[in-house]
Amino acid sequence: MSDLSHFPITRKWPAHHPERIQLYSLPTPNGVKVSILLEETGLPYEPHLVSFETNDQLSPEFLSLNPNNKIPAIIDPDGPGGAPLALFESGAILWYLAEKTGRFLPLDASARYETLQWLMWQMGGLGPMFGQLGFFHKFAGKDYEDKRPRDRYVAESKRLLGVLEQRLTGRRWVMGEEYTIADIAIFPWVRNLVGFYGAGALVEFDHFPQVQRALAAFVERPAVQRGLAIPARD
Repeated sequence: MSDLSHFPITRKWPAHHPERIQLYSLPTPNGVKVSILLEETGLPYEPHLVSFETNDQLSPEFLSLNPNNKIPAIIDPDGPGGAPLALFESGAILWYLAEKTGRFLPLDASARYETLQWLMWQMGGLGPMFGQLGFFHKFAGKDYEDKRPRDRYVAESKRLLGVLEQRLTGRRWVMGEEYTIADIAIFPWVRNLVGFYGAGALVEFDHFPQVQRALAAFVERPAVQRGLAIPARD
C-alpha cells in the first residue's frame, strides 16, 4: 500500500486510494486536460475537487503541492523509479502521463517534438489569449467602457484560430491521423471559447470549419465526455 501521508495536501484531501494517481483539479479548460488524458489512458486515479469558491487553491495544503496556486496538480504514487512524484502545470502533467503510458505522444523523435511544439503553442498562446478574451467578454472586464482591450484579444484569438484552421486542413487531428496530447490540450480551450465564454460570434467561429470539425470529433470521444465532468462539482 502506498503511503502519501508525508504530502501535506493529503491532510485536506485524504487519499482513500493512495495506490492511485491523486488528481487535484476543477473542470476548467486546464483542469479537464488531465482528467481527459487519465480517462483516455485508463490509468487508475482519484480526483479531488479544488474549489475556487472557497479559495482552496490558496490553502497551505494546496500551496505545498503547487506554490503557483493553480490547478491541476497530481501526485503519482508510482513515479520514476517507483517513488512518488508530485507535478503541477497541465502541460507538464500531460507530457509525463503520455510518457508513462507510452500513449498519445509519438515514438518517432521528429513527430514527438512536433507534438510538444503544439502543446507549447497551446500553453503559451491559445490558452492565455482565450482566457483574456473570456475576462473581457464574459466576466468583470465586460463592463469596461473602453473596448480596446477586448478587441485586442478578439483579434489575437482569431489569429490563433486561423493558425489552427490551417494546421487542421488536410489533417484529422493536429498531428494528422494520430490523436495526441496536443489535441487534448487545445480543444478544451476551443470548446470553452465558443461555449462557456459565448464568444463564437465575436471571433467569427463559422469562418473556421476545420476547427469546428475537429472540435466536434473531440467532444464525441467517450473519454472526453467523461473527463469534462471530472472532478464533479459539489
